[in-house]
Amino acid sequence: MRLRSFCGFCGGPLGPLVGSRQDCAACGEPHYHDAKPCSAVLVLDDAGRVLLGRRAIEPARGLWDIPGGFCGPDETPEDCARRELLEETGCAVELTGFLGHVIDVYGEGGDHTLNALYTARIATGVPTAADDVAELRWFAPDQLPGEAELAFANTAEALRRLAGR
Repeated sequence: MRLRSFCGFCGGPLGPLVGSRQDCAACGEPHYHDAKPCSAVLVLDDAGRVLLGRRAIEPARGLWDIPGGFCGPDETPEDCARRELLEETGCAVELTGFLGHVIDVYGEGGDHTLNALYTARIATGVPTAADDVAELRWFAPDQLPGEAELAFANTAEALRRLAGR
């Protein structure tokens, strides 16, 4: 986790990390290092294949990931899942299940994330790589990339949960 240096309210220096909190030395405002909410979606087709995207940006550029991303400030995890899928694949999806939450870190030394994992099916559209995705590919359960080819720990955990259900 990267510590913050300056207060977002007054610009003063932040003090040391105590637990998950840094206080501003100038105004006293606390700054918390909370997990950032995210949604990730395992899109499945009728043959049981899962759609993965190859990341076009850092962190983990070139590795396989589940479509998804950070929740907006006024967005539910479900709405985030639908929006991210539309942005990254051009498809509208119907969420079909919930696989739970996974804590992760967004890149080396990055912020902690709280990932809500969903399953879905495509409602409309044909998957086409867009936004921060370089390539989309359907994978059969026995042909999934190895963990070294996956972008994040939550990607690997989501695929394990999918296989175990």
